[in-house]
Amino acid sequence: MSHPSQFTLLRTRRFLPFFITQSLGAFNDNIFKQSLILAILYKLTIEGDRSIWVNLCALLFILPFFLFSALAGQFGEKFAKDALIRLIKLGEIAIMAVGAVGFLFDHLSLMLVALFAMGTHSALFGPVKYSILPQALREEELVGGNGLVEMGTFLAILAGTIGAGIMMSSAHYAPVVSTAIIGVAVLGYLASRSIPRAAAASPQMRLNWNIFSQSWATLKLGLGQTPAVSRSIVGNSWFWFVGAIYLTQIPAYAKEWMHGDETVVTLILTVFSVGIALGSMLCEKLSGRKVEIGLVPFGSFGLTVFGLLLWWHSGGIPDSVEGHGWLEVLGFGHAWLVLIDILGLGVFGGFYIVPLYALIQSRTVENERARVIAANNILNALFMVVSAIVSIVLLSLAKLSIPQLFLVVSLLNIGVNAYIFKIVPEFSMRFMIWLLSHSMYRVEHRNLEAIPDEGAALLVCNHVSFVDALLIGGAVRRPIRFVMYYKIYNLPVLNFIFRTAGTIPIAGRQEDIHIYEKAFKRIAQYLKDGELVCIFPEGKLTGDGEINEFKSGLTRILQETPVPVIPLALQGLWGSFFSRDPAKGLFRRFWSRVTLVAGSAVAVEVAEPAKLQALVGELRGTVR
Repeated sequence: MSHPSQFTLLRTRRFLPFFITQSLGAFNDNIFKQSLILAILYKLTIEGDRSIWVNLCALLFILPFFLFSALAGQFGEKFAKDALIRLIKLGEIAIMAVGAVGFLFDHLSLMLVALFAMGTHSALFGPVKYSILPQALREEELVGGNGLVEMGTFLAILAGTIGAGIMMSSAHYAPVVSTAIIGVAVLGYLASRSIPRAAAASPQMRLNWNIFSQSWATLKLGLGQTPAVSRSIVGNSWFWFVGAIYLTQIPAYAKEWMHGDETVVTLILTVFSVGIALGSMLCEKLSGRKVEIGLVPFGSFGLTVFGLLLWWHSGGIPDSVEGHGWLEVLGFGHAWLVLIDILGLGVFGGFYIVPLYALIQSRTVENERARVIAANNILNALFMVVSAIVSIVLLSLAKLSIPQLFLVVSLLNIGVNAYIFKIVPEFSMRFMIWLLSHSMYRVEHRNLEAIPDEGAALLVCNHVSFVDALLIGGAVRRPIRFVMYYKIYNLPVLNFIFRTAGTIPIAGRQEDIHIYEKAFKRIAQYLKDGELVCIFPEGKLTGDGEINEFKSGLTRILQETPVPVIPLALQGLWGSFFSRDPAKGLFRRFWSRVTLVAGSAVAVEVAEPAKLQALVGELRGTVR
């Protein structure tokens, strides 16, 4: 079944005005920040080491994330988000007016005040930016929406950085930059006026204005969420640790290791930003329009591999006294290897970060979401500061080269993410399911909207192979508790996945009465808790590709816990490696099309085993 592309969101009022607003904000941040840095380096008369002033700029921009993110999280829940965004964008106009005066009069202090204020603006906007998406988008749009936001943000950062360089090269840079930053701020406010109403989640909340106690409380709230959410916050912050190291070192890397001029810096930033944009956009396609955290280990693997390759490929470009221009650099074959590595870092960075943001949004209750995202922002800022300290220690004290720093970061990435995936095995489980459904098979599905988005239901399906549960779990958006024969449950490797997913092992009544009775108790509890439970009523794998008789245990389940029944059918698995076809082979039916078909819900009153068997048979048809 085909679905609209994520780009259709750009034609909707519930997303487009917000997308324009946040993209213009990121664009303006970087025009102002980069213009200020270039002014310090090349235009202003300054006493002391200019690099110290540049580092002060970085500190002034990031400090508000420590100080004001907790307040921003409270604001995002107490007030309507659309009104809050408009107020923040009005503040941006005032801030840019101060910055413009600073540029016009070469007044560094005013520029630094404006920079701190812009950092505050970004800190206030962050929790609203990510917490408004689940209110504006449907669940199946969340990954695509986050992908577009990440794409827009990184392309806006790139455009702002390049635009600042162009404007600062003008002899009359001050009026040009001043006009640009005020004009973009006004456009951002005008776009925000079209953002639809986004009601307050907790209008009765009492604000805590003590930024220190509230910051601590916000961090505890974020890290006290479920393991999947709290470790996603840690993973998100780790991404910014890694990203900050790469982005900070790009200018020096371009000069010292690619022997390029400032145009090579722009080239590298462009390639990295395009990579992030591509990875962010591909997330929706690869995730099947659901929050697919199985992409996170895939992204982590790519970040490590391309980081190691960047270390390995560094060097080999001839030296130049004046510095190679970007076109000249493209004439060196070795430079292409480096650029491919940087593109890979961006693409896999998108695979890593977009699902994490979507998971945090989708699994956090509405009246805590803005504060949880604020906790994420505080931790992001902390990790970026730590990344700067680590870089200084390794480059200055340990005397590592920049490529060796990249090597260390890549190796650290293995350890940090191994810890996250060990604490939350759901990431690894979903990765294995995603890998199976995107490598050995081409999984399609029809009518899965028949499965309810909320509430309990019993799914019944034909049993063709040892991986039926994995393929069904990978296709359906909601978590499913599977009931399966205990000997399949205990299979090596697969057992890890089944345990992580809360699968229920079952045995025949005569085979092991303890396992049998325990299974029915767990099934009843899951259904009472409003979850989806999937059973294979045949009780065994098919030996000939045909559907066997549905067992009476189905009746007992529905008598103990009456819920709607959704018939499912798998097509195309018979003859594959994981089936019991005597003629199967590892590469027989490799990359074959497998289809999961759902039927309409069946009322519990008429859900007899024979009737359900007939319905599953009709759904499967003649395709085994």
